[in-house]
Amino acid sequence: MTAAGRRVLVGRIVGLYGVQGWVKIESWTEPRTKIFTYQPWLLSSAPGAETEIAGVKGRPQGKGLVAQFPGVDDRDAAAALVGQDIHVSRELLPPPGKDEYYWVDLEGLEVVTTEGVALGRVSHLFATGANDVVVVKDGTRERLVPFIQGSYVRSVDLSGGRMVVDWDPEF
Repeated sequence: MTAAGRRVLVGRIVGLYGVQGWVKIESWTEPRTKIFTYQPWLLSSAPGAETEIAGVKGRPQGKGLVAQFPGVDDRDAAAALVGQDIHVSRELLPPPGKDEYYWVDLEGLEVVTTEGVALGRVSHLFATGANDVVVVKDGTRERLVPFIQGSYVRSVDLSGGRMVVDWDPEF
């Protein structure tokens, strides 16, 4: 899938707020309120079951964010949205800075060592707090490689579909 056709997970509907159809959302954008500028949203509770929503309004509320969806004006209607993931089209996001990457752009890259040994493909990434980790799968093995550029990740070539890592293939 091309970067333009990809969807990026940017948040989740996590609860109800009030009785007029507002919901609490968790945002993974930076800053967190930026989520409201990336629309339309694609809501999903299961793979393949997406609903496109535009015109969502929101604001900070306490330590979180609250949002109101068009046509959702009571607590019961809002309750149906709780638990849904919020995706946006990758093309809505700004270009990453130098040596920065969206995780979705790294998924699927071929991963090879500095010696040219194929390790597999990037399945996904996750954050640990200290650094992000690249999950590399080759069908039989799964390797966890710290995404530390310069140390373990030597180069990323998005157009060539390849990531070169300084990693022991036996580890």
